[in-house]
Amino acid sequence: MGHVGLTPQTASALGGFKAQGRTAEAAAKLTEEALALQAVGCFAIVFEAIPSAVTEALMPKLEIPVIGIGAGPATDGQVLVLHDLLGVYAGHQPKFVKRFADLRGEALKGVRSYTAEVRAGRFPNEDEHTYSIPPDQLEEFARYLEEEALVGTDTPWDW
Repeated sequence: MGHVGLTPQTASALGGFKAQGRTAEAAAKLTEEALALQAVGCFAIVFEAIPSAVTEALMPKLEIPVIGIGAGPATDGQVLVLHDLLGVYAGHQPKFVKRFADLRGEALKGVRSYTAEVRAGRFPNEDEHTYSIPPDQLEEFARYLEEEALVGTDTPWDW
């Protein structure tokens, strides 16, 4: 599978995380790259951070599927990074990303609630969140603790 336009692994060489193909010369270079990838046998190509109009003009020239990420609606399919679309991170968000959820906000809310309940002594709740031991077994265990030296001795049970 080929990849043209913004390739995150080479973003620094391309001037950072910026759209690619925004001049006629740059769009022509993207065209040559896409056609070369098709010619060497790629089964599909990812177009990333390419102007929508450039993508639309290129699509009729390609015979293999094109998946877009920030390349407009003319591609054969769309992809977004899961962490971007779910809103896992704060900070920089590429123009083409749409957040369909705010998992970061929900996660922080959950962690804060957990912390508050632990500090207030509301979690764990003895009735809902802990395991029990039958009273007779607890009594037997208590006798063991009172009678045994504990260090270097065997338990009174044959295990």
